[in-house]
Amino acid sequence: MPKITLLTYTQDPEKLVAAAAKLCYSAAGVDELLTGLDPEKTAGFVEMLSSLGHESPIEHCTFTFAIEGVSRALLAQITRHRIASYSVQSQRYVSENNFTFVTPPEIAAVPEAKAVFEQAMEQSVQHYRTLAGILEEKHHKALLEAGEEEKAARRKATKMAIEDARFVLPNACDTKMIATMNARSLLNFFRHRCCYRAQWEIRQVADEMLRLVVGVAPTLFGKAGPPCVRGSCPEGKMSCGRMQEVREKYKALRS
Repeated sequence: MPKITLLTYTQDPEKLVAAAAKLCYSAAGVDELLTGLDPEKTAGFVEMLSSLGHESPIEHCTFTFAIEGVSRALLAQITRHRIASYSVQSQRYVSENNFTFVTPPEIAAVPEAKAVFEQAMEQSVQHYRTLAGILEEKHHKALLEAGEEEKAARRKATKMAIEDARFVLPNACDTKMIATMNARSLLNFFRHRCCYRAQWEIRQVADEMLRLVVGVAPTLFGKAGPPCVRGSCPEGKMSCGRMQEVREKYKALRS
């Protein structure tokens, strides 16, 4: 299971959004923006923005997550959400000699499939180690011949070797990252990745991220989730057909 931690977020995110909205819709000066923004008025401004579809003020709030125990396959998906910042553990600088891997539930549920999968992972480890060893010796020799000192040559050779050996590593390879998104990008992320038609791993991540931000900004994310939480399913013939179940799930998540 992925581990998601909300590391930090904009202080009083909903109040900041309300202040930005107040600036847009009233004659109040900057010095007056926070005046009178009690919890009730703050919630009112945030709900008004949601009803109008006016999302630019919510971009002022950011949320930073640590995401661990996920696959490189998930990395390829989450980075498609480009209005965000990512820092990812590097396979160029971090050796994967004993990498852990993410097993899809459908594979784990079938003993025969699980055995094949685990064998493939072990073979990947062995191929990685073999390639890294061959390449390290090649680079080490060349660096020594070029005049490098032994310790420096070995360090550089190791890095150069794992840079190319990583090409045999599977999508299942475990990785970790820090991701920062503003609230508007998060709402878009939840619309796409909380949907039951999203891939199972990124849906798990999205659900946990949503649970965490609801805890600190319940009004801002009060209607977050897949599109069918708020209206009809946009998937047409590709719909999962489980709209009521989805609505109940996200209602419970936000309660």
